[in-house]
Amino acid sequence: MAKALYGHVGNAPDRRLLDEVTRLRARVRALEFEAARLQAENDRLTAAAQAPDELLRISEPALT
Repeated sequence: MAKALYGHVGNAPDRRLLDEVTRLRARVRALEFEAARLQAENDRLTAAAQAPDELLRISEPALT
């Protein structure tokens, strides 16, 4: 632990590393948003597929 703290205190943050971390965090947020949107769309489609559709239901035989 002491070695990790000593190494951390002595080094200035690398700008390229900070930029990459910022970019990756933004990408993770965008992917989380997209995953939530797709899950909501999937839930909506699942509910629509399970709901009885009156237009597809035949109340009497088609051929008599």
